[in-house]
Amino acid sequence: MARQENRTKVRQSLQTRLAIGYAAIIAALLILLNTYPLITTQNLMFRSQQTALYNQAALVINSLTTADGLTPETVEQAIAPLEDLEVRRMLVTDEAGLVLYDTGEPSGVGKYALTREVVSALRGNDAFASEYREGVFSSRAASPVMTRNTVVGAVCLYEDDSSQGVLLGELQHNLRLVSLVVCLAVLILFAGFSRALARRVNHLLSGIRRVREGEYTHRISLEGQDELGQLADEFNQLTGRIQTTEEARRRFVSDAAHELKTPLASIRLLTDSILQDENIDRDTALEFVGDIGDATDRLIRISQELLTLNRLDEGRTAVREPVEVNGEVEKICRLLAPLAEEAQVTLETDLGADCVVVCSREDVDQILRNLMENAIKYNLPRGSVTVTTARTEDRIRLTVADTGVGIPREEMDRIFERFYRVDKARSRAAGGTGLGLSIVRDSVRHYGGQISVAPREEQGTVFTVELPAWKEENP
Repeated sequence: MARQENRTKVRQSLQTRLAIGYAAIIAALLILLNTYPLITTQNLMFRSQQTALYNQAALVINSLTTADGLTPETVEQAIAPLEDLEVRRMLVTDEAGLVLYDTGEPSGVGKYALTREVVSALRGNDAFASEYREGVFSSRAASPVMTRNTVVGAVCLYEDDSSQGVLLGELQHNLRLVSLVVCLAVLILFAGFSRALARRVNHLLSGIRRVREGEYTHRISLEGQDELGQLADEFNQLTGRIQTTEEARRRFVSDAAHELKTPLASIRLLTDSILQDENIDRDTALEFVGDIGDATDRLIRISQELLTLNRLDEGRTAVREPVEVNGEVEKICRLLAPLAEEAQVTLETDLGADCVVVCSREDVDQILRNLMENAIKYNLPRGSVTVTTARTEDRIRLTVADTGVGIPREEMDRIFERFYRVDKARSRAAGGTGLGLSIVRDSVRHYGGQISVAPREEQGTVFTVELPAWKEENP
């Protein structure tokens, strides 16, 4: 029910925003479509009327300039040949604005015509005015009648044009019809587009919710190469990484629980043996207590290594400082000398000059101890471990080579996985937890270094570590 409500909210929100946006755009386009053509056409018709009336007024003025003065008789006599003029009304005044001739009904002869157009014409200017109302263009034009550069009267023509009004009305009707068709087409297209978009978004949201609920194997399938399709591809890649991380986490928890279970079970078994045997002798009890101590040490070591891995995962490291690698190699050799002597393994070093790295002393010791201790434990009697350091420009190269049992090539890519062991039985017997090489790899990478493993030409394995070299300009 909640999921359905969320879908409805998303759909309504998305569709509402799209509807508002499209409505605003379409409204602006329709307003422009229904105003600009009409205004342009109307202005063209006004100019057409203006030109026609001015031309006819010029004919009347030419006729009046041949008359001897402007009187009602001379004006009527001069205009008589112009009866075919296509105007609704013709009005002629003297220089004072007194009407001398008027074809309108009722006639204005003998009265003063002081309209704006006539006054402007008596001042020596042409004047025109027009308006469109109820499908009819009503226009009027006035021009001065001049003799020897002196205004002696004015001619004012009136015209009503319904034919052009009909054309303008038809244009307006057609534009409205086009607007209606455009609106219907846009509504249909918008409905289909918004439904398709909302369906794709809801499909994407549904997949996200399924992954959020823990179904990391789910993948979103969206056709197309648009932004939503690319978003689905990116989400699938992210989900794949989450799935890989989750599987690694579960495997890590399972392996950690298994590793912790073994020493805990040993401690439980030994303590039960001591408690249940009332007649246990002192030597046996001491032996059991010693075994309990060994199991406890193993638990402590596993816990410490898990804490180290957690610190590296969170990006927390000790203070970076210049660490002289050769000195640390010699120190670890002294610490591991008893272990090497017991395993009948010879420790050898080949140390280069100026081998100072950017790291923490704690992490350098951890890297060296893990690599060298593994090389001793998994070596053969009368074997050797050779530690080499060298500087190459801005890198310090450290190699740990042994003459041991070696690592199968097909398993070299997995030896850095947490809790992974090539030989599980021998690893547990040697006290290994399967975390040492993981700690080495994560530590090296954290400081911007690299680690690799390869088989020796004769027998054994070579681990190569490269770390940034310390420079004077390093902070």
